Amino acid sequence: MESIKRICDWLGNISQPGLSQLLDRLGISWKRSREHVHSPDPDYEAKLDYIIGLCKEARSSSGRIILLYQDELTYYRQPTLANAWEERGHTQALAERSHQWDTPTRVSGTLNIVDGQVLHYQGKMVGITELVGLYKSVRETYAGAERIYVVQDNWPVHFHPDVLVALEPQVTHWPDHHPKNWPDVASEAATRKWADLKLPIQLIRLPTYASWTNPIEKLWRKLKQELLHLHKLADHLQDLREMTKWFLDKFALGSLELLLYVGLLTPG
Repeated sequence: MESIKRICDWLGNISQPGLSQLLDRLGISWKRSREHVHSPDPDYEAKLDYIIGLCKEARSSSGRIILLYQDELTYYRQPTLANAWEERGHTQALAERSHQWDTPTRVSGTLNIVDGQVLHYQGKMVGITELVGLYKSVRETYAGAERIYVVQDNWPVHFHPDVLVALEPQVTHWPDHHPKNWPDVASEAATRKWADLKLPIQLIRLPTYASWTNPIEKLWRKLKQELLHLHKLADHLQDLREMTKWFLDKFALGSLELLLYVGLLTPG
């Protein structure tokens, strides 16, 4: 209350009860803040409109065109905190932590907008080699597709020349921003390994700093809520990884329920 009176000096010598009544009439209350970022992308609407058009094309193509949302997740050995049911009183649910290093595990996955099929990779890191491996798996899964669109955020590694060399020539609609010290062409090693693949995959950029435009983020949220929050496997990292794989494998054949959950399917 005092902080409001200091900033709003026009309130004069209003009493604490008077200020409380004023705030109540104005519908203002004391709330916990939350993190927020507004996408600064000048092409925000244009990019989303373009992706919506590709989604319509994929849905009406009878499998000739595939559109996947792709993203990465990092989870850790130690359980994360969350609300949980517990006995009334002072007893609280406990996030049982290990004395071991809080080891990270990286996941990279794709979500098919038509049937909810999830493909994923899990390991100690996600880099160029792992992304190319994921794209090879994508191509094997959708071997009959003429074109595969992979919609993803602007993490620079997604568009590294050593990744792009494994794909068909890319059609870009918006400026490409990457670290200034990066090469403009693929390395000799990457060219030798992957240049002959020419995977029929086009990478589509989401608006910058706009994670809410990627539906697969909600799959990560579901994973955290149902498995990673307050888990009991901090001393059994391999079991935790196996449980995560089991969770994601549930959607290996697709899931309309998942499409509903992430907002890609309308009820009814």
